[in-house]
Formats: sequence, C-alpha cells, structure tokens
Amino acid sequence: RVLDVFKNESGQVVHRVDRDVPGPAAPAKIDRDRRLAHMQHHSAQHILSAALEAELGLETLSAKISGDSPSTIDVPDTELAPGQLERAELRANQVVFENRTIRTYFITDAEVSQTPFRRPPKVSGSIRVVEVDRFDVSACGGTHCPQTGMIGLIKILRTERKNQKRRIHFAAGEQALRQFQVDRQLVTELGNLFSTGPGELAGVAAAQLAELRQARVELNELRAAALELEAHKLRQQAAPGDGGRWIRQMFAKRPAGELRELGKLLQQDENLVALLAAFDGKKLSLVVSCGRGTPHNAGKLLNARLAKIGGRGGGDARLAQGGGPATPDEAAAFFDE
Repeated sequence: RVLDVFKNESGQVVHRVDRDVPGPAAPAKIDRDRRLAHMQHHSAQHILSAALEAELGLETLSAKISGDSPSTIDVPDTELAPGQLERAELRANQVVFENRTIRTYFITDAEVSQTPFRRPPKVSGSIRVVEVDRFDVSACGGTHCPQTGMIGLIKILRTERKNQKRRIHFAAGEQALRQFQVDRQLVTELGNLFSTGPGELAGVAAAQLAELRQARVELNELRAAALELEAHKLRQQAAPGDGGRWIRQMFAKRPAGELRELGKLLQQDENLVALLAAFDGKKLSLVVSCGRGTPHNAGKLLNARLAKIGGRGGGDARLAQGGGPATPDEAAAFFDE
C-alpha cells in the first residue's frame, strides 16, 4: 500500500510503500475506496473554503486532506458567533446537492490574470485548475470528483485554536455518514440512559450534572465533618510521650489525601505529634504532623520511619508526607521502636 507520495531533491516522484518491492517495476492498482475518500474530501475542501470566504470572509490559510480521518482547514483566528459556521456549511452543501460540474484543465502563466482564482497560484508554467461551476476556481494538482453530488455530504465536526489560527475539522462522503451514525448511536444510548428524547437530552443532562455537583459539595462537607470528629477522637486517645502527646495510628487502604487532611487537623493541637499510616497490602503511606509546642520536626520523623522500608517523602517541620513499598510484616511492625 502507498503510504506517501513526494518529490525528492532531484524532482523525481517517490512513492513510499508499506513493504519491499522487488525489481525495478511492480504492478499496481488504485485502491478504489481510498481514492474515492480522498476525492470527496479534496473537492469538499475547495467548496467549504469557498463557502467560508463567501459567507464569513474567512480566507483559507492552509488545508490538510485525509480520507482516513477528518480533514482540516486553517483560517485566521476569529471568534465565531453561534450559527456562523452552520451558515457556511449549509452553503457548501447546497453546492453539493446541486450536483454542479467540477472541471480540471491547464492554463499558462499568461492566462493567470484572466482566471478568477480564489487564491493566486503558487506555481508557474503549466498550471492545473480545478473549477467548481459558478462557485470556486483554484489551482490544484489533486484528485477530485467530476460532479459535486459525488461528495454526498460535508459536515463540520469541530474547531480549535492551533498555532494562532482557527482550525476547522470536517468530514465528507462516507466518512461523514459514518460519523453521523456514530453520533446518532451515542445520542440514542444517552437518551435511553436518561429516559428522554434527543431534543430534551441537553437540558436533562445539565440538570443531572447540577444535581451531581451539589451532591459532591454536600459529600465534601460530610467528609470534612467526619474528619473533624475522627480527629477529635484521636486526640482523646493520644498518649503522653517524648515532648508531648503522641498518636500512632495504622489504617487499611486509606487514601493518602485523607491522611494528609487528618494530619492538618491534628497539627492544630500545639502539643500533639501524630504518625498516621495506611497500608494497602503493597504500599505504605505515612503522614506526620507536629504541633507548634512540640520539639519535634515532622520531616525528620517521617524520614526516620520511612528509612525502615526504603521509602521517600518530604515536607516541613509541622507536616510531612511520604511512603514506599512494604510487606505485611513490615507494616505490622512499622510503629515498633
């Protein structure tokens, strides 16, 4: 299969293929489906570029044609109001539905000034022209459909900012149909999921997301209250020790983020040193917090403990966090002196 075609430094046309070709020559045939896809997208690009310029005044700066994935057109970076792209898209498809003739022919340099090009040609000599009847005239050496109706459909898929330009992604022909089928199937599945029709889907989904956001807010508030209560209970269990009161607590499969939040709450007690660990069967996480009134440094305590398992971490004098791999036996003996 031909993967790429280009001219080398000597001006020779080179075909890059997907395997070694023995001998100086090899039989070849056109991949009909691939050729059709490229013809549809190439002709669609000319028509869509002309429609963007006619309807929105957007000049095509560059374009990339692909029959395997959406093609792109780059235009100046402009904010587009809702409906503007749809207007250009509709104009382009009207040209497709009218099944206009697409002609290709050659002209000389002397005829360039008499030819109404959308963009001045960048080549000289014998110039190949692609003309969409009463709509667009461009210099182009690519493959095109003989009639616009052969394109079938042009669909703009999305836009993005790229290299200080506005990039428009579009599909044409069978690829546009397949994209519509995928999108329609997704809309149908979402409609079934939310028990609603396509017209109400966006509103129902927005309402569900609003409820979910509110539920998350309430859940976070409940988690914060639960951590406050847990911190209070741990303070009551603290035992007298070197330079203050100490907490040593091992948890099973507790998120490191929760340990850190709990450590922050406990460090508010000036005379409290807390060592909070969690073990998930393979990894041990540790958070150390030290109140301002204790002589201890959380970072140093953390590193001393993690040295037992070859772990790593960091922090400051009041709060430090880290972890490392550990066996169940190492986790069980982690707080042993």
